[in-house]
Parts: sequence; C-alpha cells; structure tokens
Amino acid sequence: MKSKIFAVVALLFIYGCSTVPLTGRRQLNIISDQEILSLSNQSYTSYINSAKKSTNVTQSTMVKSCGKRIQNAVETYLASQGASSQIAGYQWEFVLTEDNSINAFCMPGGKVVVYTGILPYTKTEAGLAVVLGHEIAHAVAKHSNERLSHQMLVQAGGSLLGTAIGNKSATFQSVVNSVYGLGSNVGILLPFSREQEYEADKLGLIFMAMAGYDPTVAIDFWTRMAQSGSSTTPEFLSTHPADAKRINAIKNIMPEVLKYKK
Repeated sequence: MKSKIFAVVALLFIYGCSTVPLTGRRQLNIISDQEILSLSNQSYTSYINSAKKSTNVTQSTMVKSCGKRIQNAVETYLASQGASSQIAGYQWEFVLTEDNSINAFCMPGGKVVVYTGILPYTKTEAGLAVVLGHEIAHAVAKHSNERLSHQMLVQAGGSLLGTAIGNKSATFQSVVNSVYGLGSNVGILLPFSREQEYEADKLGLIFMAMAGYDPTVAIDFWTRMAQSGSSTTPEFLSTHPADAKRINAIKNIMPEVLKYKK
C-alpha cells in the first residue's frame, strides 16, 4: 500500500509541477487555474462589496498608476518569454480602501487591494511599488495554487490520496472550506511559506525595476516597517521573514535585480 502511495506522490511531482517565472523553481501545482480563479473572484467580490473605497483621489490615482505600470511590465516580460498563459484570465484591478491596517494583497487573477494604513510606510510611489511588486509576484508565481496543492496532499493522506486525485474538485472545495474558511476575511489569502516570501521579494523587485522604479528603495521601506514600533505585528508582516534577514537578502540580490532596471 505504501509503495503505491509513494508512486502516486512521485507521479504528482513529475506531472503536477510548474515552473516559477524568472527564478525557475519547480513547484507542486495540482490545482487548476480555473478553480483558483473562481475561488479568488468569489472571495474578492465578497470583500470589495463590504470594503470602503478611499475617496482620496490623489492616493487612489497613484495606486492605479503604479499598479498599471507593474502590470504592463509583467505582461511584457511574460509575452517576451512566450509565457503569457501564466496569467491567462487575469482581470487586473487596483483599489485603495480606507483601512488603518498596515496591509495590501493581490488575489490570484490580478485583483489588488492596498489599505490606506500602509501608505505612511511606503511614502512615495516607488515605495508603493515595493509593496505592489511583492504582492503581484505572489499571484504571478501561483503561490496560492502551490499552498493549496500541498494542503490537498496533507488532507487527503494515505489511503485517501487516490480519491483526492480522482475527485480533485470535491477535495479542493473541502480543503478550502475546512482549512481556510472561505467567506471569513479573504479566503484565498493563505499564509505563504518563508521560501515563497523570499521568492516574492525577488520577483517583486525585478518587476518594479522592469516598470522603471528604483528597487533600492525597498531597503528603506523594509527598515521603516521594522521600526514601526507597533505593539502587534502588522498583518502585512505576520507571515514574512524576520526583518534583518529579509533586508540582508534584499541587499544580496540587489546587483542581480538592478540588471532589469530600465
């Protein structure tokens, strides 16, 4: 029995893998884009219908402008690599909402939300590009698909693995409902792994550099975040690497990132 399970798992890693753009990392991905986009759109609609959009025209325009520049950079790069299918079905949207939380997110499918609470830390449009690049990188790298794929294997386990593969849609929905609580907060915003966070840092900096922003401002941004002095960890940092390690990692990859700067 165990040998059969190991064989199935091995086949999943062989045939259920995809490659992350730019980094080339192989990742487990047994969740279809159609499934993840459907779930993402449901979650986004639920959130945005109850959210309060910012009435600050200057700030809202900056979020849209910055987001559009990074979107164009991502689309141009993927097209040049013959990889436009990586973001097929994306319907980009960039929204600033009135919320004092220090946070931002990008749903699979390109729905990006920035909370007004993070703007005092981004300070400039380039600082905002650090945040948007990072969050968009999570979506482009399909980190949510990857996390759900791993969770499906964990939930299915042992003798149920074959059932999970044969009836993936039902198992997928079960995992989402029982583990991530679809409908509470934003259901598809999963706690990414440290590896994914570092990868999103690198990809995000490259994307912002491609868009014409100076990626070196990321060091000042993350330093401000580290010195925020908040009694509780900002939501944007809750699943992220330790500040010192992140900043050192960014410094180490900066020479490579700067090669992409326009």
